[in-house]
Amino acid sequence: MNIRERLSKLRELMAEKEIDMYIIPTADFHQSEYVGEYFKARKFMTGFSGSAGTAVVTKEKAYLWTDGRYFIQAAKQIEGTTVELMKMREPGVPTIEEYLRENLPENGTIGFDGRVVSMGEGMEYEKIVAEKGGQIVYEYDLVDTFWEERPKMSEEPAFALDVQYAGESTADKLSRIREFMKEHGATAHVLTTLDDICWTLNMRGNDIDFFPMVLCYAMIKMDGVDLYIDERKLGTEMKESFAKDGISIHAYNDIYEDMKKIAGEEVVLLDEAKINYAIYRNIPEEVKTVEARNPEILFKAVKNDVEIENIRKAQLKDSVAHIRFMKWLKENIGKIRITEMTASEKLDEFRVQMGNFIRPSFEPISAYGEHAALCHYTSSEETDVELKEGSVFLTDTGAGFYEGSTDVTRTYALGEIPDIMKEHFTMVAISNLQLASAKFLKGCNGMNLDILARKPFWDRGLNFNHGTGHGVGYLLNIHEGPTNFRWQYRVKDTHPFEEGIILTDEPGIYFEGSHGVRLENELLVKAWKKNEYGEFLCFEPITLIPMDLDAIMPEMMSEEEKRLLNEYHALVYEKVSPYLEEEEKEWLKKYTRAI
Repeated sequence: MNIRERLSKLRELMAEKEIDMYIIPTADFHQSEYVGEYFKARKFMTGFSGSAGTAVVTKEKAYLWTDGRYFIQAAKQIEGTTVELMKMREPGVPTIEEYLRENLPENGTIGFDGRVVSMGEGMEYEKIVAEKGGQIVYEYDLVDTFWEERPKMSEEPAFALDVQYAGESTADKLSRIREFMKEHGATAHVLTTLDDICWTLNMRGNDIDFFPMVLCYAMIKMDGVDLYIDERKLGTEMKESFAKDGISIHAYNDIYEDMKKIAGEEVVLLDEAKINYAIYRNIPEEVKTVEARNPEILFKAVKNDVEIENIRKAQLKDSVAHIRFMKWLKENIGKIRITEMTASEKLDEFRVQMGNFIRPSFEPISAYGEHAALCHYTSSEETDVELKEGSVFLTDTGAGFYEGSTDVTRTYALGEIPDIMKEHFTMVAISNLQLASAKFLKGCNGMNLDILARKPFWDRGLNFNHGTGHGVGYLLNIHEGPTNFRWQYRVKDTHPFEEGIILTDEPGIYFEGSHGVRLENELLVKAWKKNEYGEFLCFEPITLIPMDLDAIMPEMMSEEEKRLLNEYHALVYEKVSPYLEEEEKEWLKKYTRAI
């Protein structure tokens, strides 16, 4: 059954249920950014495989909304399917809500599987149908009825993350959460987001590709925790540990019926962006709810001292692996056959050698030449190409060590490359270094500082169509809120920097059909100084990998910019060289030399 046939089948079912518009987001039941194969209904219905996007199917049309990271990829993947691309945040392109409001007929019906739509989104759709005198139907997963070879949900076992890595016990975390609940007058706190639950319970698993989390729900009460999970995932030791912390085990899907049984005197804390619409709608109307951001979001974003020390170790391991990879690549390009996929595999080989490596922390981007112009390109057997001299190779990958997760991008010159590529590389390096060197008053957020990274681009009438950086989880989501770098204002996306938060710094530039350059380091937010003007913070780069001097054009750089690069490279050599063999040290000395 091809995409056109699937859309036709869906429309038949929509007609049966009297649904005018059916929404298919990129989501699981837990509002996860990346989802397991079972949940990839939007990919099944449109052919677009990117990590972010929403399909809307009407009686005659089908649309796909996605962001700037995926415009090129999406256009190629939906070609010939009748699905039309809606480029989010581009001039003249309506948002999903604007489109629905404009096109839903009077007394019309919007349909979706309420388990894969957030409470906040569902409430917006409620407003739209109310304006049209219509209704919402959220009880049906229509795609499931004809997805004959739908993958199964994961049955992988969970594992405990020892306090030597987590730095805080589950009991202490629950105590902090309950204090937050008291402050907000809540007696129960419903959680569906996997990273929030896994962080709280010091639990990890293997239910989502690359992200070591476990499919589960939780309700935290003042005297215990109800955990909804496939019990087969838990070993005897984990069950005993949970019991000591007052955690009761229930079947995974029982939460929906249990929501209907919440007593009327309870006050339930909900985060409308982090709970699904079906759970929200199953809470009895007489039960009072309090809406607030999940406290776990900020608790886990501000890393404790143990986590920071471990993350430094993880970054050092990954930096050693990258430097060995860079040396191998430089010395073997043009001598042996290297492809995008074999290069990516080689980098992970070096990571495995460092010990305590679990798996990659996200789907690797290993992109040569024109593929590097696709922000979120994934090499496959169909697209894998050989790396050759004369262009650039971009690798955006991450490692999940027990000591923490990493997210690193480097772009390498393969042999001699054109001056235009060197100019672009140098501009990206300047951008990365300027942001990393910022000193700023406490209270600033990523929107305040993003101009430091964008200025080299905007001065030339250029831009990159993605955020400049994001928070990083500890063996959780590699993209972690609530702090980031971006130039647009978003109400819930501009939390101020706090000591202990770790973010990426990843500007880039992309030229379709030619090449792309991105350089990404992770930065630790630290205290700098306190005086009569206030409390100042700064960033410490904890990624320690050379920026390829073969691609740097020194004449483009000011003395200050050269100083920043030289200081960074001196730090790289100082921190990493003790872990290298003599030959590797000499090689690193060349690629961290002062310019």
